[in-house]
Amino acid sequence: MATTNGSVQTNDIVTLPVINISYPTPEIGRTMIDAAATHGFLYIDTRGTDFAPENVERQFELSKQFFSSPEEEKAACQIGSDNRGWTGMHSETLDPANQKRGDFKEAFNIGEFIDNQPQQPIPKSLQGHEDELLDFETRCRKTCHRILKLLALGLEIPDPDWFSSRHKTPSGCTLRLLHYPALPLDTDYQPEVDIRAGAHSDYGSITLLFQRPSQPGLEILTSSTTTSETLNSTSASENPRTQQNKQQKWSPVPVIPSNYTPETSDDQTPLPPILLNIGDLLSYWTNNLLKSTVHRVIFPHDQHRNTASGVGVLGEDRYSIAYFCHPTDSTLLEAVPSRLVPDITHHPSTTAAGDGGFEVGYGGGAGGAKVLTAKEHLIRRLQATYGFEHK
Repeated sequence: MATTNGSVQTNDIVTLPVINISYPTPEIGRTMIDAAATHGFLYIDTRGTDFAPENVERQFELSKQFFSSPEEEKAACQIGSDNRGWTGMHSETLDPANQKRGDFKEAFNIGEFIDNQPQQPIPKSLQGHEDELLDFETRCRKTCHRILKLLALGLEIPDPDWFSSRHKTPSGCTLRLLHYPALPLDTDYQPEVDIRAGAHSDYGSITLLFQRPSQPGLEILTSSTTTSETLNSTSASENPRTQQNKQQKWSPVPVIPSNYTPETSDDQTPLPPILLNIGDLLSYWTNNLLKSTVHRVIFPHDQHRNTASGVGVLGEDRYSIAYFCHPTDSTLLEAVPSRLVPDITHHPSTTAAGDGGFEVGYGGGAGGAKVLTAKEHLIRRLQATYGFEHK
């Protein structure tokens, strides 16, 4: 164990399965469900997807091209209430209860293309590359549909396309380019309280995360149960009673797990597996059977000083690309037809959001008193993070 952030300690590296999704079988689906119900995170072998190393490399080249452009060019595409556009350093505070200032990152959100055309202003540095952005987004969508089919098989839903048929346009699907910059040595960064991305969970169904080798920092909040013995009375002669205590710890997630041999690009750069995690919406939809796990991005503890470039900086640049998969806006988040998904329709308790039913996922659970649409669910989450107002 290492550092402590608040009352939560940092634990050993978490071990997650690497799953090849080439063949949609119930067995692979059950393996995926087991991982999603335990940690909410797992790896996807790139060999079973539509991605070649060159596709991912090119997208990271475009990402670096955008983030290295002048700030005034990026600011011309400032994020709006549609959740599209650029957000600069410290603009987001994902964990306001524990952060004194915003995240040490910048990001650019790209909404889905309609009729092969972007539905937002494209910054100058990316103009002329719309086809490449669309190609990458299309590959992400195809990969997500394979995963959604496997999740349906694992949940023993009679129709294996039950989830994927509910993930069409228009939706809240978003491709997000992310840059966590290295900092100058004279920065006022405070490692005890400052963070690259505050603790949060994702909003949608599932998230695909593409990372670069040797650029770690992601941690997930894991739980473990310990037992202790307490006495039933003040008399030392009484038999002790066993008590279970639940502890939460931050566990680093390696970019490339030790049991994985990655593909390589033409220049021999290894392609890490895609990291998949369950979002709030799918956790809500499955009444918390599948876990939407809280996660964060930190400055790695062994990267405090870097002078290799001749200019002293704090840490190293970290680039990642996330694809947030959402259902069609109008999709009703009704109970999933699976015997494995808990039924909450008969529980009268009310959630903090006032939706009725168990307090499962965000705002209750499917089968509660009020059935949300996918768009309503997303709007609530955006309002909580950005304070956006939707008419």
